[in-house]
Amino acid sequence: MSEEAAPEVKKDLRLVLLRILALVFVIALTVLLFIYRDEIQKFKAYGYPGIFLVTLLANATILIPAPGVAFVFAMGNILNPWLVGLAASAGGALGEVTGYLAGFSGQAVVERMDVYRRVQPFVQKLGGLAIFVLAAIPNPFFDLAGIAAGSLKMPMGRFLLFCWLGQLVKMTCFALAGLYSLNWILGR
Repeated sequence: MSEEAAPEVKKDLRLVLLRILALVFVIALTVLLFIYRDEIQKFKAYGYPGIFLVTLLANATILIPAPGVAFVFAMGNILNPWLVGLAASAGGALGEVTGYLAGFSGQAVVERMDVYRRVQPFVQKLGGLAIFVLAAIPNPFFDLAGIAAGSLKMPMGRFLLFCWLGQLVKMTCFALAGLYSLNWILGR
């Protein structure tokens, strides 16, 4: 092995180890969130910080649905729906970093999924706009967009910004829907 190749091998090895560590972190967090899902619901007693934590944890799961938007819907009727949307979107965007990290670590598991093969070119072509649109609409496949963004090496700051903006639209709509629909149903 030449002296020029040695630093490149070390760099590749560090990248592989970093990717493995990111993947182990994502898997461990997803398993823990699934195991402690009932305990997570207790955060609602903590108001806006609780909303932030619940949506962060709900969005941190990979390909396992968690009841984050249902919680936001309910809290929109109890607290200021605009602030609920703001707290939920910040938590939701940070929670989606797990999908991004899973993509950065190597997405061999989802790479063969048909739906991933449809999402990945959309993210590759439209970048942040694709992340915004997919985060703004309720869909169970946003994790795949985060995985695609990570695998395409989209800068994390850019991913977080567009994810937060999309989450802000979605979560505020759910909070407002909770306010108006529950008030209408209850006759307030």
